[in-house]
Amino acid sequence: MNSVFDVQKTIREILLKILDSHSLEQLNKIPEGFSNNLIWNIAHCVSAQQSLVYKLSGLPSKVSEDFIAKYRKGSKPEGNVSQAEVDEIRRLLSDTLHQAEKDYSDKIFTNYTEYTTSMGFTLRNVEDALSFNNYHEGTHTGIVMSIRKFV
Repeated sequence: MNSVFDVQKTIREILLKILDSHSLEQLNKIPEGFSNNLIWNIAHCVSAQQSLVYKLSGLPSKVSEDFIAKYRKGSKPEGNVSQAEVDEIRRLLSDTLHQAEKDYSDKIFTNYTEYTTSMGFTLRNVEDALSFNNYHEGTHTGIVMSIRKFV
């Protein structure tokens, strides 16, 4: 499973570079033709990882329920995020990655509620969730790369 975490680390490093190279205004801008912005996509990666890996394992997430709800699938930005929120998202990008890797190593994921994604892929265990999460974060990283051309 080390390669799964290595891939996620690479994705998260790319997202951190996007955060560091764009202004607060750019992070919040929703370009024409898009339904969300850079910061929503980045925070959504954290929210989705927590839901796919922790919640479906029957474990408490490492972020607040409000955070998960704000950035869950189907949500949209409800206004601009503050610099403090950007700083929190930056911290969560690293912290949630390292915590999931530690928790996996500590074998805390003993149960999993089977879940079929909107792509039709059925997650049967935490290993499936971790692998699918990389696909999901890669997709949103591609969206981020597209949005940044217009902000």
